[in-house]
Amino acid sequence: MIKSIKTSRVLLCLSIVCLLSIKTKSTPNFLSIDCPNTTSYTPNSIYKTNLNTLFSSLSSNSTSINGFSNSTAGRNPPDVAYGLFLCRGDVSTAVCQDCVTSATKEVVQRCPKSKNVIIWYDECMLRYSNESIFSKSDESTGLILRNTQNFTDQTRFREILGGVMDDIATRASNGGSGKKYATKEANFSSLQKLYGLAQCTPDLTLLDCNKCLRDGISNFPSCCDGNLGARVLFPSCNVRYESYPFYNVTATAPPPPPPVLPSSPGPSASRGKGGISSQLLIAIIVPVGVSVLLFIVSFCFITRKSKKKHDIIEEDTIGNDITTAESLQYNLGAVQAATNNFSTENKIGEGGFGLVYKGTLSNGQQVAVKRLSRTSGQGAKEFKNEIVLVAKLQHRNLVRLLGYCLEGEEKILIYEFMPNKSLDYLLFDPQQEEKLDWVKRYKIIGGIARGMLYLHEDSRLRIIHRDLKASNVLLDGDMNAKISDFGMARIFGVEQTQGNTSRVVGTYGYMSPEYGMHGQFSVKSDVFSFGVLVLEIISGKKNNTFYKSGNAEDLLSYAWKLWMEERPLDLMDSTLEGSYSRSELIRCIHIGLLCVQEDPKSRPSVATVILMLNRYSITLSDPQQPAFFAHSKPESTPKSLDLDQSANKSISWSVNEMSITELDPR
Repeated sequence: MIKSIKTSRVLLCLSIVCLLSIKTKSTPNFLSIDCPNTTSYTPNSIYKTNLNTLFSSLSSNSTSINGFSNSTAGRNPPDVAYGLFLCRGDVSTAVCQDCVTSATKEVVQRCPKSKNVIIWYDECMLRYSNESIFSKSDESTGLILRNTQNFTDQTRFREILGGVMDDIATRASNGGSGKKYATKEANFSSLQKLYGLAQCTPDLTLLDCNKCLRDGISNFPSCCDGNLGARVLFPSCNVRYESYPFYNVTATAPPPPPPVLPSSPGPSASRGKGGISSQLLIAIIVPVGVSVLLFIVSFCFITRKSKKKHDIIEEDTIGNDITTAESLQYNLGAVQAATNNFSTENKIGEGGFGLVYKGTLSNGQQVAVKRLSRTSGQGAKEFKNEIVLVAKLQHRNLVRLLGYCLEGEEKILIYEFMPNKSLDYLLFDPQQEEKLDWVKRYKIIGGIARGMLYLHEDSRLRIIHRDLKASNVLLDGDMNAKISDFGMARIFGVEQTQGNTSRVVGTYGYMSPEYGMHGQFSVKSDVFSFGVLVLEIISGKKNNTFYKSGNAEDLLSYAWKLWMEERPLDLMDSTLEGSYSRSELIRCIHIGLLCVQEDPKSRPSVATVILMLNRYSITLSDPQQPAFFAHSKPESTPKSLDLDQSANKSISWSVNEMSITELDPR
């Protein structure tokens, strides 16, 4: 009998433990939904299919540490689905995931046909549209919620609220690309506090976030003056205050102050001269001393370790978290079927790290399949770099990643298909270059510049491409330029302007001198490559094989020589005769020479380049002598090389010391 009772107790305890260990799914608190009927879709439409794919992607990304993610699904407007979610800055990843998952299900129940919807919960916001909504401040619609009870002292309320809101709006705006989120509490009285919260989607700029928040705050005096609580919800930001702690205070609270020491010791304790017991002094000093010692040792260890692994960390900035792109993964069988098992008939090109094939997915969509060579220099590091990086980049002048495959030794990237292949295919082929008249070439130059501007300044991350060249510029059916191949790309911090590496990667002829010789790269390194590209587009000649023309040692030398002799139009590809604009062509040569100047500081930014291209009222400065390179003359065209892995292949660099005479061609 006793044994039976003991067994029952054990089973009961185990049952309780099991019940407690089961994760309970939190139900988000629904607030409102904006469901306009201006654009709609049908249940079996392409947009609906893309929307389901989008929801799957957002749900899989809902464990993001910053509580924010955006994604797209589809490729043909107006059926492309753009979407994002933003979780409140203090909620856990589990709560965020539950909220986003619930939102993807509930939103189509509450608003089953609209293409443009926003749904708000206490814990998160989810939004989607058939037009791009990324990196744009949107206050076109909004929601105001308030507690109709009032604070007693209205004057003090306005004073306290103004201080709290001003502080959190400033701090949230300065939150960087991680979290644009801030909270604050202030004493309203001895018994009452005021709590405030401000948050923007992290893809906004500092100025856009600040404006959005302050526009929201400006609603409080008219809608909710004196109320005990209120919130304003915009698509891109939200502000809120309450008289109770409505957010997790410990999530962002500063560490608590140290406890106040007792003024008098116990009767049995011996006292020091100051009246504090010696036991208490020992109890304080020893732990503090040990803590300080441990801190110093740990700091030295971490500093030394981080310094030792600095290059490794720099080269793999994206990290090993490939799960952010799980929703884009294809199995190897599907890729083999799409490319007819990588048949030679489907081969359309060769990139720096392998072959490129044309493929057709099961839904009929044409794609470009980049199959990385097993013996190539690009291993898992560059592969992860390209996947996670490109998946986050959304711009009309960047090639769009549709998916990837990672099985066994196979590393495959799947991109949108570009019917006109790459720029070098048309530009450097005598049989094809006639397809590129001046109007198309000028359009391509502008497209490359806009894509670079997005990488350098407008995306959530500052990206240095490091391998910008003609073969990495793809052309769609309308000859729109799309920058591709981000395996070499590096992420910079928002305020970072320059990086260093002992592992120089890229392509001879496009590398800036400071990068090739010293491993120093910056946005101005990409500007140099862009300048080379501009001169190649105008001349129809490759810089790194220009010596074959017999005119000069390289294209930059030749362009500079013609500029100094006031014969810039002699650089022009002969096939452009009759189609070019003289002023546009000379201006583009001028811009190209400004971009390839030896001193990086003298080169214009990409934003300035775009202004130069679009505004003829801007007077261009005189270009300085470009960096000249003394090339050995190989028998074949150089390919992309990793100088770390090619120590036996050397190249000499020198700067021509001839004097500079500044002359403006007429």
